[in-house]
Amino acid sequence: MTATPARKRSNQRRWTVLLPVVSLIGLGVCGLVLLALGTSKIGAGPILVGAVAALAPVAVVLGAFLWVDRWEPEPAKILLLAFAWGACGATITSLVFNQTAHVLGELINNGDGSTFAAVVGAPIVEEATKAAFVIVLFLRRREEFDGVVDGIVYAGVTAAGFAYTENIYYFARVFVDSGLGDLSSGVVALFILRGVLSPFAHPLFTAMTGIGIGIASMTASRRVRMVAPVLGYLGAAGLHSLWNFSTTVGTGSTFINLYFLIMVPVFAGMVWLVVWQRRREQRIVAGQLPAMAVQRWIATSEVTLLASLQGRRRWRRAVRRKVGDQAARAVAEYQVAATELAFLRHRIALGTAGAGSDERHAVLLETLLTARQAAVDAPGALKAAGGVRRS
Repeated sequence: MTATPARKRSNQRRWTVLLPVVSLIGLGVCGLVLLALGTSKIGAGPILVGAVAALAPVAVVLGAFLWVDRWEPEPAKILLLAFAWGACGATITSLVFNQTAHVLGELINNGDGSTFAAVVGAPIVEEATKAAFVIVLFLRRREEFDGVVDGIVYAGVTAAGFAYTENIYYFARVFVDSGLGDLSSGVVALFILRGVLSPFAHPLFTAMTGIGIGIASMTASRRVRMVAPVLGYLGAAGLHSLWNFSTTVGTGSTFINLYFLIMVPVFAGMVWLVVWQRRREQRIVAGQLPAMAVQRWIATSEVTLLASLQGRRRWRRAVRRKVGDQAARAVAEYQVAATELAFLRHRIALGTAGAGSDERHAVLLETLLTARQAAVDAPGALKAAGGVRRS
């Protein structure tokens, strides 16, 4: 018996509500299991020390990715789920498979499985588990991806969660062995290594997969959509393997050479790519706004303000100063709605929007008009734009 359209919509709504709830419950259970394992092996006190020491690096990393994601901020609930998957789901899954890799390494390497697990098993498994969230999100919510930046942000936030849990364990274990220590030993020395020199290590690895998925979201070629994420994953696993090799097998000079000759240039290249892609996003939005003004979806006087992050920020500041925080929030929601619609119209023009793009366009247009009406209803919010200096 064929399901009616109403039944299909009901099923979709049911899964839309139930799936996040079930996922959060599952991740919560994973978190409790990890906490139980950590406290039973190391102790509650060291775990607490590790959690505190790991806060600063993860705060810096998350702040950087949120700064990158300013044109069209991704939904907070999805970013939270990404972080939770990295911190709990990917971590406990990797733990299980890493034990298997360790046993396999013992069989291959005459009883020494730690090297094989670190250099081969861990990169393959950990990058796969971290990438799993981004891939599932792309397959189920492709409209959340507008390009490479979105792929990097989702992958980076997921990896930040993974790194946070991993850092808690490392800091706690070192605290048990050497205490707080100093610049050469203990938690302080490890904090310099993991929190100062390499807080972006895991996010940098997984961002390679994010780049591949971001490229897949931008192309109409089926072959590129299949190949790009695979190449991204291979790049992530390769970088991760090199890093683990330098810290476990190599000497101090091996680590220094890898850090400055490979990791620093790759990180610099990642920063350049993000800057370039953000400029591309600005050109996309600026290119779509005039046509939206012709349709009278936005005001012609607002085109210049919406075309740059500086103009948007000055507009919000002017509204907050003259009208208040509520009006500024209404303007911010209007700005985000305009950006989402501009990106979708660009993808439709390129033929990469996928199925259901017309329905998605109608929904986003309604969202835009509703958001603008909310800004209009906030006394003086749109009038404040008249006093903002254009970029």
